[in-house]
Amino acid sequence: MSTAAARPVYQLKVTIKHVRPPIWRRLQVSGGASLAELHDVLQIAFGWTDTHLHQFVIGGAYYGVPDPDEVDWPPLQDERRMRLGDIAATTKSFVYAYDFGDGWEHSIVVEKTLEPEPGVAYPRCLAGRRNGPPEDCGGPWGYMELLQALADPTHPEHAEMREWLGGELDPDALDLGEVNALLRPDKR
Repeated sequence: MSTAAARPVYQLKVTIKHVRPPIWRRLQVSGGASLAELHDVLQIAFGWTDTHLHQFVIGGAYYGVPDPDEVDWPPLQDERRMRLGDIAATTKSFVYAYDFGDGWEHSIVVEKTLEPEPGVAYPRCLAGRRNGPPEDCGGPWGYMELLQALADPTHPEHAEMREWLGGELDPDALDLGEVNALLRPDKR
């Protein structure tokens, strides 16, 4: 996804639902990006590893990667065929769900429509708050329990959670430079 003169750029605020304090990212993405490409951007922006199923829910329709050998219910439309610009023309908010077992839901709000800036590569992450949760930590509620255990050395699960993580976790850390480096097309 690169700057395309004919395609506007959409500024999105993406917030993980049910987590306090909030974890969010402000992204700028080309309107020509497919939902499949937006999925890749979101995986990078939140530090996910793309090891689970996902879908977008937009105006009652579901978009993802249909399995030709399965009957999806509700019917799943092909995310590779839907462009962000088409969505932003009809709605200003939608949902991205990741890891159905853990139940991560992201609220996506279209904040602005912009002309692409000369010399700027899209997508890019302008701002954000907090580190993304680790994979397989039990969703929003499991993540909150994980943080409680890590913050209290006397918690009965403190040592077990540190071992499971393989070390420390700074829930407030966010390196925008690293996120943007990973968003570069030559890194994906």
